[in-house]
Amino acid sequence: MDLDQLALQRVMSIPPYPPGRPIGAVARAFGLDPDTIVKLASNENPLGPGPLARQAIIDSAAGAALYPDFDTFALRESLSAHLGVSPDRIMPGGGSSDHIVLAARAFLEPGRSGLISQYSFASYQGAISAVGARTIVAPMRDHAVDLDRMLAAIDETVKVIYLATPNNPTGGAIGNAALDAFLDATPSNVVVVLDEAYREYLAPNARPATDRLPEARPNVIVLRTFSKIYGLAGVRVGYALADPRMIAILRRLQTPFSVSATAEAAAVAALAEPAFTDAVRRSNEIERTRLAAGIQALGISQLPSSANFIMLQVGDGQAMFQSLMRRGVIVRPLDNYGLADWVRVSVGRPSENDIFLEHFAEVLQQARLSGASSLLRA
Repeated sequence: MDLDQLALQRVMSIPPYPPGRPIGAVARAFGLDPDTIVKLASNENPLGPGPLARQAIIDSAAGAALYPDFDTFALRESLSAHLGVSPDRIMPGGGSSDHIVLAARAFLEPGRSGLISQYSFASYQGAISAVGARTIVAPMRDHAVDLDRMLAAIDETVKVIYLATPNNPTGGAIGNAALDAFLDATPSNVVVVLDEAYREYLAPNARPATDRLPEARPNVIVLRTFSKIYGLAGVRVGYALADPRMIAILRRLQTPFSVSATAEAAAVAALAEPAFTDAVRRSNEIERTRLAAGIQALGISQLPSSANFIMLQVGDGQAMFQSLMRRGVIVRPLDNYGLADWVRVSVGRPSENDIFLEHFAEVLQQARLSGASSLLRA
C-alpha cells in the first residue's frame, strides 16, 4: 500500500513544521555535553515559569488520573479577572496554535482563501493548506508587515486573515492606530485572527488595546499564549478572546480536553505572579538591547525587534546554523520562510547570550580568514 497516494494531496503538499533542534538531539549528533549546549532557537523564556506556576505543576500530579475540566472554568475566571473581560468571551486551548487551526477549519475550504503577510508564522499557511483553501501572501515592505498591501489583497474569496503583532520571525510590532485603521477597512464578513503571542514583551503602554476588541468587532479573534513570557511552552496552553458566538463555532471543532489539568493549574498560577512576569519582560529588554549591540559591533545587519528574539542577516543561514550548532549553540535558520540569508536568535540568559556572541564572532572570523564571503554579507 502506498500511503502517500492514499493521503489527501493537499496534506502531502504541506511542509512539516521545522521545530528548533532540541538539546538532546544536538548533543547526540555532535557528541556534546547537553549541559553545555545553549538553545536560542525557539523563543522560549530562559527564566522558565515563576515559582507559583512551578508549584502548581507539581501539585497537579495528584489528580493526573482524572480528565481535566473541558470547560476550563478556573482559567476562564482567572483570565476574566485579569483582563476585565466576561468569561464567556474567553476560550482556552492547547496553546494559541490550537485556535490557529480551529479558525481555518471553521471558515475555510476549497474555493476560499486565507490571507497572510509575507514572512509570518509558518503555522498559518499550514492551517490554510490543510483544509484545501488557497493562501494569499501580501508582500512585506522592508521586512515589516504592510497593512495597505494586505488590504489590497483582499478579494471575494478571502474569509480569514492571520495577522501577528509582534510578528514572528521579523519581530516588528503594529501600533494601535495602524491596527484600528486596518480593522476599520477590513470587511466585516472576513475573520481576522490577531496573534499576540509576544504581546507581553511590549512595554505596557505600547500594547494594543485588544482585550475587549471582539466586543466591538465580532469578526476578530485575539490569540494569546502562556508559552512565551509565562514560560509554559512545555505544558501547552493559550487562549482566544472572541465574541461568544465565535467561541461557540470554534468549540464545535475543538478536541475534547485539549487543555490538560496541569496546564490549566499552571496558567492560573502564572496569572497570580505579575511581578515575576514583569521581571521577565525587563530582563528580556535589557538582554535584547545588549545582544543587539553585540551583533552590531560585529558588523552584522539585524531587524529591530519588539519581542524576545532578533533576526539577523548572515549571508548563508544554514551554514551559520550548522557552524554554531557544532559549537553547542542552537539558533533558527529561516530558509523555510524564504529567508536563506538570515537566522533568528532568541534572547537568553546573560551567560547564554555571552556564549552566543563569543561563538558567533569566532565563526565570522573564521569565515573572513577562509574567504567564505557568503557568511559575511550584511
